Amino acid sequence: MNTGIRSNSTGTNSTGTAHQKGHNRRHKGRALLLMVPLIPLMASCQQATTQSPLEASEEQGTLLVVANGEAFVREGFTDKDGWQISFDHVYTTLDDVVVSQAQVPFEAESGEPLEAAHQISSAKPVTVDLAAEQPDAPLAVVTQFDGAKSGRYNALAWTLSPAETGPAAGYSILMIGEATKAGETIPFEMGIEEAIAFNCGDFVGDTRKGILAGGETAEVEATFHFDHVFGDGEAAADDEINQGALGFEPLAAIAENNELVADSKTLKAQLSEAEYETLKTVLLSLGHVGEGHCSATDLSAADPSTTESSS
Repeated sequence: MNTGIRSNSTGTNSTGTAHQKGHNRRHKGRALLLMVPLIPLMASCQQATTQSPLEASEEQGTLLVVANGEAFVREGFTDKDGWQISFDHVYTTLDDVVVSQAQVPFEAESGEPLEAAHQISSAKPVTVDLAAEQPDAPLAVVTQFDGAKSGRYNALAWTLSPAETGPAAGYSILMIGEATKAGETIPFEMGIEEAIAFNCGDFVGDTRKGILAGGETAEVEATFHFDHVFGDGEAAADDEINQGALGFEPLAAIAENNELVADSKTLKAQLSEAEYETLKTVLLSLGHVGEGHCSATDLSAADPSTTESSS
């Protein structure tokens, strides 16, 4: 379950900062990104949802929670080590989704709990494929809240949790694709088993999201920055995005018979201690709301309270 959430108080605002190279690259394709789809594998539109009580006179609308893996996942990219990476599938499973209205916007990195005036939530896990590509289709709907109270939804929380069924069963994230460098191609299938809770403030981007008028439809977005895992070949080597990323080179080094098939246990056993710690750290920085930052907690850790990190 997501942590740091309670009702009927105040919080502070978060606009977040982005790595400049990755930020510019994302904005170049922003108009296209908003139209590229993801395919939901398990839909949860109206089941297992709750919201704070509404007055009969309050206006209502439809609020969508969508997921976006950005162009890095859908179109492929060159990582910090010079590997050209393309994805066939990037399955992620979102659970325990909570969308909130706070009179004072929530600052995810402040360490202070969200104090929400109104919340709606869904406790049913939904798996989406962030690498799916169907031009001119909308982003995948993780959860649809019909009859949602109108107003500004300026905080979003969710948990990446292992899928119970489907192609990604047992994994919170399953990446399938291939990496190519200097004539060598390594197919990979990498599954992450850890459950990670993300708590985020307001969406930061070219288009304002989360503002719901009565009788209309609005959306809030869970955004995943996979360049934090692999780095960005278009950024300088000493750029923050590359200094903190794992990159594909350590993964290529543990491939067997020119193929990488690994889960979290394999990665822990075969990567160096420093490399595995880097991977754990960058996984906590995956979740965003556009360019807005989130706090994250590894719920699989022995003591989750000691593993909280800001992205």
